[in-house]
Amino acid sequence: MTAPRPGDGVREQWWRIRPGAVAMALTGPPLSLLGAAYVAAVLYAGGLLSLTLIGLPLLAVGLRGARHLGRAHARLVRALLGEVVAAPAPPVAAGGPVRWVRGALTDVSAWRGMLYLLLRLPVDLLAFVATVGLPVFGVWSAVWALAGAEPAWLVAAAVACCPAALALTPVASRAVMDLHRLLARTLLGPTDSQLRVRTLERARSTALTESDRSLRQFERDLHDGTQAQLVAIAMTLSLTADALDGAPHLDRPRALVARARTQTDAAIAELRRLIDGISPAALDRGLLDALPRLTEQAGVPVTLTVDVPERPDPVIERVAYFCVAELLTNVSKHSGATRASVDADLVGKQLRITVADNGAGGARIGAGSGLLGLRERLAAVDGTLRLDSPPSGSTTAVLELPVRI
Repeated sequence: MTAPRPGDGVREQWWRIRPGAVAMALTGPPLSLLGAAYVAAVLYAGGLLSLTLIGLPLLAVGLRGARHLGRAHARLVRALLGEVVAAPAPPVAAGGPVRWVRGALTDVSAWRGMLYLLLRLPVDLLAFVATVGLPVFGVWSAVWALAGAEPAWLVAAAVACCPAALALTPVASRAVMDLHRLLARTLLGPTDSQLRVRTLERARSTALTESDRSLRQFERDLHDGTQAQLVAIAMTLSLTADALDGAPHLDRPRALVARARTQTDAAIAELRRLIDGISPAALDRGLLDALPRLTEQAGVPVTLTVDVPERPDPVIERVAYFCVAELLTNVSKHSGATRASVDADLVGKQLRITVADNGAGGARIGAGSGLLGLRERLAAVDGTLRLDSPPSGSTTAVLELPVRI
């Protein structure tokens, strides 16, 4: 939701100048001079030293600084002019110094921030002239005319300039402040592609949340409805079998009831397995309680370490749970390992789970072990899968998922 702008709702008097516009006109020129000097220094130093080892890193640091300066200017525009500028997309997470420098140099929002710092200087000069210069000139003209200057035609021109300048001041000031708002919206906000990505991310988040809610509802319906009915049928068959006991001429019906009980028990067990596959009951209390039960059911001894103080979204917990379950199944069936470990912790806003074993190694994504499906499941929530499985032995799989979808 954007803040109300001048002219929204009740129309303001044409002659009013908002205090924020005056503050912007007075503080703008020195701030824009500093911003332009910052851009010139960054580009000069980065370009001059581009052939050395510190040139590009220095330019990258300057670009990240321009991104932060842009957000500071956006907050200033909001405070003084009431224009809410949405934050651009965050910079790409870097896994090392080289990636950090490359990410900073290719950061579109940072370059747009640099351009804003340059273009703001002429706009601020116009704002100062329109908001401060024009009324000062009008007052000076009136004072000069009242001082009795000669010739008479200059006095008449000065007298005419005074009301004209004062009347033009609010109109010119509003026009320049609108230009300020446009410049901030255009260069400090997200690009069209970033807005589209945000829209798609919100749509995906809504779809995943609704899908998770539907699965949980389906699981409850099976658990409380179909399973309860099967249990009731099994109890009825049990009572029927008890009623048939002691009647030797009813051996055939008794055998049929016993077979029906066996089939019903098998159906209940299969239904419970299906329900647990849809929504494991252990996840009702979160991943922190679900992982110990999961590792206890693995075919090899598993050492578990969990340090997750913040509970992830249910969708993230579900994906993480089934990925760990698949990895432990692979360890048990394919690796020949005698022990494994599962380590879960938070790294910033990322949930990182490491599954390692001392097996034969040689696993690879797409080799028929279900790892390709894991990678696709993780990609649906912006997660990643890294696999280190040399032929010499041992395998380490690292899952990284966002805490919030």
